[in-house]
Amino acid sequence: MDSVGGVASSLVEHVQDQLPGVTSRAMFGGHGLYLDGVFFAIAYDERLYFKTDSSTVEAFVAAGMEPFRPPQGHAPKWYYEVPPEVLDDRSALAEWAAAAVGAARSSAPSP
Repeated sequence: MDSVGGVASSLVEHVQDQLPGVTSRAMFGGHGLYLDGVFFAIAYDERLYFKTDSSTVEAFVAAGMEPFRPPQGHAPKWYYEVPPEVLDDRSALAEWAAAAVGAARSSAPSP
C-alpha cells in the first residue's frame, strides 16, 4: 500500500482489516479504495468517504455527514463521509461498503 500519511494509512489498514479484498492507491492527497476493481471510497484527512447515489445519499445526510471537499478544488461527485459509528461496526461497514460499490458500479460508464 502506498503511504501518503500515517493517519490515512492507518484508516486504510483498518478498512482493509474489516473488508477483505479492499485495495488502495494514492490519490487526491489521500487514498482511493477499490473492491473487485471498483473505485468506491476515498480515505482523506482522517476521514473515510463512500460513493453514494440517489438511493443511498439520504442515509449519509440523515447521519449529518458532509460530502468530500478536498482543498485543491475539483472533487469526485457523490462521495460522503462515513459515520464514525459505521467505521466501528464491522457488519455495518460491510453493508455500507456494499452499497457504495453498487453505487459506483451503477454510475460507471459502459465499455
